[in-house]
Amino acid sequence: MEFVFVRGGSFQMGDMFGDGSNDEKPVHEVAISGFYIGEYEVTQGQWEKVMGNNPSYFKKGENYPVEQVSWNDIQEFTQKLNQRAGKKYRLPTEAEWEYAARSGGKREKWAGTSSESELGEYAWYSNNSGQTTHAVGQKKPNGLGLYDMSGNVWEWCEDWYGSDYYRNSPKSNPTGPSSGQYKVLRGGSWYRSTEVHPGIGPELGQPGGPGLLPRVSVSSSFPLIF
Repeated sequence: MEFVFVRGGSFQMGDMFGDGSNDEKPVHEVAISGFYIGEYEVTQGQWEKVMGNNPSYFKKGENYPVEQVSWNDIQEFTQKLNQRAGKKYRLPTEAEWEYAARSGGKREKWAGTSSESELGEYAWYSNNSGQTTHAVGQKKPNGLGLYDMSGNVWEWCEDWYGSDYYRNSPKSNPTGPSSGQYKVLRGGSWYRSTEVHPGIGPELGQPGGPGLLPRVSVSSSFPLIF
């Protein structure tokens, strides 16, 4: 796995473009500490190497994103990674995910651009996907060098979902509600239209239900050696 260090900072989180739902409001200031995040979505080859299976529906090659994995599955995946490497791999929080997707908290509508005419250069979505997933890293990265943060496949976050959490979120490193029924998904996918920008979300997923895929993060206090 390749990781990119995301330098900490403050940004405006939420629906900055006025086309989101109520649970994406209000826009609020959030401060994020530095962290590492996967340069790419976790691939089928990486998942199979750790877990010994490939649950994906689109089994098209080891460099395609793994999908059909639940949030609970990912907890087992990261636990095994931690045991092997002695690191602290985990899912990103929703705030970390959005900060990274927006190239370090920039006012971007999609990960890497705010121009709809350029979206196809950065994301696989309904207009160009051919109704399927695609190998990771084929489109342009965003400003941090992260690929497929918009489109291709939905990505799990660590947080529980709360419909009014944005109204009550702490400023510093928010981690979501303390409990809930659903976990947060972000980023859109190959079957969504232009609703793949970082401000669209959160979507909901049952922790134990069939889901999508991880993009793994690691605490910045544990340097990575490759």
